[in-house]
Amino acid sequence: MLMPEMMLMPEILGPLLGAMALCLAHATWRASRRRRQARAGYFAALSPLFDRLTYRKLPALWVMVTLPGPMPVRAMLSLMARPSGQETFSRFATLPQALPRLAALPEHVAAHCDMPNGVPSPDLIARHAALFDDPRVKELVISPQGLRLVILAEEADRGRFLLYRDAETGMAPVSARRVTPLLAALRALREDLTAPANLAPQDARRQAA
Repeated sequence: MLMPEMMLMPEILGPLLGAMALCLAHATWRASRRRRQARAGYFAALSPLFDRLTYRKLPALWVMVTLPGPMPVRAMLSLMARPSGQETFSRFATLPQALPRLAALPEHVAAHCDMPNGVPSPDLIARHAALFDDPRVKELVISPQGLRLVILAEEADRGRFLLYRDAETGMAPVSARRVTPLLAALRALREDLTAPANLAPQDARRQAA
């Protein structure tokens, strides 16, 4: 005959093992999440885009430098240098809200978004306004899906284009020296966005989970 203590063991061990399994699953999930966040700092995408559709402009080769990954913002913000409404690579012209010009940004930079109360604070944007000191930086996008810079890599030779409609670009590679500072600037912006002091309360709780 089994002793009463032995008969109670399954009733005790079952919930205990279940609780241990839940704790292990949660710890595994948190470790996996931290690994993904750590790896995100090393992944970026470079995408060339040839544009010869812009009216009365030379054909241009744009390069989109993208840092993908979830950002603690609720809206898409596009900061566009010298907007013409003909930026085929951007959603700037279709974003419904034009924001007042930010004092820290150069006068030729305009801001559009899809939800004004979901964009980063003006103080945070001001800390990264130096991005637009580079005259070839065309756009900065901050969105829930990641960050993006668009730069002008090359324009077609004016003489050859006017005489022969020769739109050749992209023969010279974009150097790592050109791209590395842009990636560093995007990573600094991401660190600023995800700093606990800059997170909304619900985002801070989510990050700490």
